[in-house]
Amino acid sequence: MIEFNHTLTIDEGMHARPAGGFVKKAQGYAEKITVTKGSKKVDAKRLFSVINLQVGRGEKIVITVEGDNETKVAEELKGYCTSTL
Repeated sequence: MIEFNHTLTIDEGMHARPAGGFVKKAQGYAEKITVTKGSKKVDAKRLFSVINLQVGRGEKIVITVEGDNETKVAEELKGYCTSTL
């Protein structure tokens, strides 16, 4: 299991469009991927779950990856989050 933190930098927060892009990216992997904000933990492959976290600009989330290629997937997701979210 690999976890990493990300602080949202986009002005509008994690609304439908950025959440959709993140979910689509997560769905491309077989690994289990979750997103945690505070005490809420959701499946990163479910759009409405990610949107319902209501992550705003400057808020921190924890992304967890579990599976055979978790190191590679975590690095790719870090890159995606850094460049997009």
